[in-house]
Amino acid sequence: MSKKVAIIMGSKSDLPVVSGAIEALKSLEIPCEVHVMSAHRTPEAACAFARNARNQGFGAIIAAAGKAAHLAGVLAAHTTLPVIGIPVKSSTLDGLDALLATVQMPKGVPVATVAIDGAANAAYLAAQMLGITDEAVAARLEDMKKRMTEEVLEADRQLQAELA
Repeated sequence: MSKKVAIIMGSKSDLPVVSGAIEALKSLEIPCEVHVMSAHRTPEAACAFARNARNQGFGAIIAAAGKAAHLAGVLAAHTTLPVIGIPVKSSTLDGLDALLATVQMPKGVPVATVAIDGAANAAYLAAQMLGITDEAVAARLEDMKKRMTEEVLEADRQLQAELA
């Protein structure tokens, strides 16, 4: 059975962004759980979740947060599972604040970081991590990459036909 991926968002208002990760994981048949936890408002719950995630069957944690965006780092400080941060765009600094807060982690507390609002890539990265030891996940990723290649080649064929 595949490991699960946890998706933790700092606010329920992050759900439109996080939905890209949920959809990507579902398309790869990877189970996920989605929760709202705050690094600042519910730090004990966030830390406890991270500490227990491995024993709960998770193989990776995705954390989405905007502005100060400390959620991914707080989770990473309390687990040895890979943590992938999604900086969420806010009205304040267009997400640059969240990007910098997510990517600038101290030595020994790594957080892999995707683009601002890059939830789908966070899910694909988590899937690739799981695919290291899960051949079924690796095969589904390989199929996805083949489909992507076919779609680009078909788009080029159509373009060439239009231009001819």
